[in-house]
Amino acid sequence: MNNVNKTLYIPLYGKAYVSKKGLFIEDKKAEYIWEKESFELKGKSKSKWLAYYMGMRSFLFDEWVKNKSEVLKDAVVIHIGCGMDNRIGRVDRAVNMWYDVDFPNVIEERKRYYVETENYRMIGADVRDDDWISEIPETNSVIVVMEGVSMYMTEEEIGSLFEALGNRFKNISLMMDSYTVLAAKLSKYKNPINDVGVTLVYGVDNPRIFEKGGFVFSEEHSLTPEKLINQLRGAEKIIFKNLYAGKLSKKLYKLFEYKKET
Repeated sequence: MNNVNKTLYIPLYGKAYVSKKGLFIEDKKAEYIWEKESFELKGKSKSKWLAYYMGMRSFLFDEWVKNKSEVLKDAVVIHIGCGMDNRIGRVDRAVNMWYDVDFPNVIEERKRYYVETENYRMIGADVRDDDWISEIPETNSVIVVMEGVSMYMTEEEIGSLFEALGNRFKNISLMMDSYTVLAAKLSKYKNPINDVGVTLVYGVDNPRIFEKGGFVFSEEHSLTPEKLINQLRGAEKIIFKNLYAGKLSKKLYKLFEYKKET
């Protein structure tokens, strides 16, 4: 498994950590996989503050998928860069069809813990190559999740992915998190992913640069909403709010929503 793929263990740890503490999400699957894998994390990648951030991020993506699914009842869900994530279990909905997509060796690992069903499939592919999209039948509506993915792709690669999705599907709701350009520059020196050997990442300041393939930028969401911060207590709440959810944090990390409608 290459260094970029190893980054999947950071959010897995975060989800297991907050789940055990009863914060943000309940994910017994993450707890179980983390205990079984015993992957060694060190430094900032095992920070409780990062775990809180990962837990909040997961909650926000989960809620977004649930809300979109309520509106687009016939939609197919495509989770790009799924890693070991149990989003399909946390969303807990009888989905029309759900596809988890990641590198072939990640999917190989994933299949040790997840089983395909009639309405759940795993696709092993490099999402920068468009061929994998043809494995998903054309459908009226899709909900696309890109969590922890965009920072490992260039602007051109993300634009190409958007175009390919737009050419394949008529109606699309897509959400992705993204580093800013400043965050990408700083990541060379201060980023938990450095602890698993990753130093090259990319950032975006203008979300409208990906208005391709019929996509339009819809809105920016908060990654650290007050209702989630309020689940923390005492000094942890104060520290997180001031250091990890303040103005500087908002200059480094974004959550963007896009849509394509016909």
